Amino acid sequence: MRDNVVIATSDYIEGAARSLAVLESFDVHRQRLNATQTAERTGLTRAAARRHLLTLSHLGYLESDGQHYWLAPRVLRLAGSYLASARLPRAVRPTLAELSSELRGTFCVAVLDGQESVIVATSGERWGSDDSAPFGAHLGSRLPAFCTSTGRVMLSAFATSALKTWLQSSTPVKLSAKTTTQKSQIAAHIAAARRDGFCYASEEHELGVHAIAVPLIDAAGQCVGALNAVDYLQTTSADHLLKKVLPRLQRASTKLRAML
Repeated sequence: MRDNVVIATSDYIEGAARSLAVLESFDVHRQRLNATQTAERTGLTRAAARRHLLTLSHLGYLESDGQHYWLAPRVLRLAGSYLASARLPRAVRPTLAELSSELRGTFCVAVLDGQESVIVATSGERWGSDDSAPFGAHLGSRLPAFCTSTGRVMLSAFATSALKTWLQSSTPVKLSAKTTTQKSQIAAHIAAARRDGFCYASEEHELGVHAIAVPLIDAAGQCVGALNAVDYLQTTSADHLLKKVLPRLQRASTKLRAML
């Protein structure tokens, strides 16, 4: 996986970093925040949080009722520009549509963003939740990488030292009764994904849901993402994913390599 760019302290713009932290403080659990709540979530003082909220509201990235703030549609400019210009989402869309048509399932491509696996393309290209797709299988969805098939298969490409550092900085929490939170067990799952070239995860991020993923490797041999199939256990069996879907995902991954 590609590392973040390292810059000199003199080139770092603290104000820009703080404004982005304020935007990222909004999520599905905290859709509306006031200055005090924003300060708590970002580590800023209340006064600084208020100034950033007012500035972002003035620029059109937030809306407000005078006390609380929430994300405005303008923030989609950032995501929309990425999806329209980034090579990976554009390259995989035809393959995802082909897989969905052939196998009648939900297929996604994810990238690793810190501790999270982020969906950047799906077979349906849907924003937000969708009753027909499992939780976390929609465009823009973010799930903890430690317990998902996509996250584990991307982490399997890490060097030993880098993976050790990643695990040390992670804080696994239970998302379901079956979520693995012991770091030694997580490391074992990632090692198995490295050995097998794929990862199968069942009910760890949502009960009744399972998924299987393969890494997406570019022409230079770097892991740039993961391709997965996700479905409900009542709809498809583990045997179906492993024997019918996995070979198709592997062929698709091989075919995509020259385009990534």
